[in-house]
Amino acid sequence: MDRLSGPARLMIVSDLDSTMVDHQDPENLSLLRFNALWEANYRHDSLLVFSTGRSPTLYKQLRKEKPMLTPDITIMSVGTEITYGESMVPDDGWENVLNQKWDRKIVTEETASFPQLKFQSETEQRPHKVSFYVEKEHARQVMKDLSARLEKRGLDVKIIYSGGMDLDVLPQGAGKGQALAYLLKKFKSDGKPPTNTLVCGDSGNDAELFSIPEVYGVMVSNAMEELLQWREENAKNNSNIIHATERCAAGIIQAIGHFRLGTNTSPRDVIDFSRCKTENLSAGYEVVKFYMLYERWRRAEVANSELHIQNLKKIYYPTGIIVHPSGIERSLHECINALASFYGDKQGKKFRVWVDRLSSAQIGSDTWLVKFNKWESSDEGNHCCLATVLLSSKPETQNGFIWVHMHQTWLDGFGARNQIAWLF
Repeated sequence: MDRLSGPARLMIVSDLDSTMVDHQDPENLSLLRFNALWEANYRHDSLLVFSTGRSPTLYKQLRKEKPMLTPDITIMSVGTEITYGESMVPDDGWENVLNQKWDRKIVTEETASFPQLKFQSETEQRPHKVSFYVEKEHARQVMKDLSARLEKRGLDVKIIYSGGMDLDVLPQGAGKGQALAYLLKKFKSDGKPPTNTLVCGDSGNDAELFSIPEVYGVMVSNAMEELLQWREENAKNNSNIIHATERCAAGIIQAIGHFRLGTNTSPRDVIDFSRCKTENLSAGYEVVKFYMLYERWRRAEVANSELHIQNLKKIYYPTGIIVHPSGIERSLHECINALASFYGDKQGKKFRVWVDRLSSAQIGSDTWLVKFNKWESSDEGNHCCLATVLLSSKPETQNGFIWVHMHQTWLDGFGARNQIAWLF
């Protein structure tokens, strides 16, 4: 990845549904905990990879529904598509690998002979993936017979069954594990292999991830029996793979701590930031911490104290300016004063704040330029702006940074109707 000048300190490769994303968590708290941890402590020198069975269409749909971060790399369609960055630029080299001994037309001809197979939706049928539903009691025999028929036709395929219902036919070289192996080889050839890699999953189509040598692995507590059975048969004594006691993203956070891959204390887990001392001053941590306090103030999850307002003023330059997405300019201290009157206005309501794609650059001896996407989710919908902040590092102060200037711009399609309530 061009974003990093050297090897990634940590590369997390995670499945989405029921691994990174908990569909039984309506508040998305475990996902938001992970988001805060990643942006505050890892985004600047690590890589986030989402590895999903979803097609690009369903992946983009999930991103609209859940407060997901923007990954550096996306592996989709059960390891048959690899893309990079927010623009999702495809990896042409991977496509060439998958073309070996693959003919989608032959696959559809042969699968037509199996009445037990029901096609999944059109969005899930991809150039290197043919997907079906099949009842569990028929799956094993269908896989055996279909594999033999395709081999006779000269194809070299892989058939993956997961979730107790999904059957995918892929080129033999495809799959989540093979896609990860391809990426690791690519990083190594560039002289930038990740220092540590953590793979995360919950179902059968994640099993290949755990078979890659020299990676750490976490099967979240809610992992399906099919994946736990694979572990029992193939990795029972592998101490680099654990079955977490926490669900989904919380299990990933648990694994970071278990394997000592870095800090696993999310800013969302910190009750009193004044008593939480970080080893190194971090512009990213400063930004995440502020928005965590901002959210808690409006949700009335901190005391309604003038001391909080005065402490916030201390981290803002007296003559500092904020340019709102609407174009209105106000002093940072004005906004702090305005914030006082918004205490508890979101109490008992849907209101969450998170940042994404946070990057920082030191542009002077004590000056940092920080950019990020700032999201607010409320009953009015999801709103997002691109924020650019100028920070001055002041190690002698309690917070370590002074906010000098902020400029915000709405991202297309994510403007807020209530301009007045948009404070920071």
